Amino acid sequence: MIRRATKLDKIRWLIVYTTDFVVLISFVGYYDLYVRMRMGMPWQVLAVAAVLLLALQVLAMRSFRVALREGSRPTAVLVVSGLIVALLSIFPIMWAHPPWLAALAPFVRRRTIIVLSIASIAVLNLYVTLAQGFEPPFFVMQSVLTAISVGGVLANLWLWRVAKEAHEGQDALAQLAVSEERLRFSRDLNDLLGQSLIDVAARTASAERALRADREAAAAQMFEVRDLARKSLREVRATVQNYRALDLDEVLASVRAVLEAADVRCTVRAETGSLAPETRTLLATVVREGATNVLKHSKAERCTITIKDGVLEMSNDGVSGPVGEHAQIGLAGLAERVRAAGGTLEARPVQQDRYMLRAAVPA
Repeated sequence: MIRRATKLDKIRWLIVYTTDFVVLISFVGYYDLYVRMRMGMPWQVLAVAAVLLLALQVLAMRSFRVALREGSRPTAVLVVSGLIVALLSIFPIMWAHPPWLAALAPFVRRRTIIVLSIASIAVLNLYVTLAQGFEPPFFVMQSVLTAISVGGVLANLWLWRVAKEAHEGQDALAQLAVSEERLRFSRDLNDLLGQSLIDVAARTASAERALRADREAAAAQMFEVRDLARKSLREVRATVQNYRALDLDEVLASVRAVLEAADVRCTVRAETGSLAPETRTLLATVVREGATNVLKHSKAERCTITIKDGVLEMSNDGVSGPVGEHAQIGLAGLAERVRAAGGTLEARPVQQDRYMLRAAVPA
């Protein structure tokens, strides 16, 4: 399901497959074995060597996938593949050493893998030199293959870490941006109600003490508590009303920035100049709730927002699975507010993986 995969998944696949290509360079070793068979080496022995080389390649690919998932070191896999390399060194087959070193590279220190690579080149070339004399092409080829294999794996691991950190940073930025308004509203309410509730509690305690000695004084103090509570209620309502009075243009810019930060390409085409203040606030609320749903309930890559003559259409891709009725909060509450203003709100799938949020209110 490549279409529904996240970009981080696609990056991981790309890194895995390019690393597999580094390992697959050793497939040239099969041609080496074929040449040896033409030169008279028993085919039974070469068949065993071919099976061992194939097993080594499979184990090397498995080792890198474990490293990419940040799993624990696969000691058994590395030991078995090391024994296979030792057996293939009898021939010798220089194509066996680079895959094993590449599989080992993610799980040891960089200095260790460099030392092992140099030792592998030196030991294998010493063996060849003692058997049939020094062969410069053999030395050069093994050195190049080892550098490409080990260096390629280390470079891919570094790229994966960078991509993962960037993706996690985008998710964090999107979540912070979505919750910023709610946190601000919470701070406003805390600042507003904190002192008022302290005063109510203090005056209520004073009235309780006065009740034993002077009922009229206690009653007067309770009237003050009532007035203070009413005043606090008016202030809370004013704060909520100001909170709901959102600026549509600011919300559109903020939503676009949030979606872009979450790696969702956002296109905005909005004609807002002629809209009434109440309409602007209502559409701003719908846009903000729609953006929250895009981030929470889809794997969107594209989102389009259009506003014309009081009609808002917000569509996105990346929707998978059936889409149920509105929840008890969120869009359901918005639908009631839009109907109260004389408009309509609907949210439904429009294509196989696309979703449309449409709100029409009097302009």
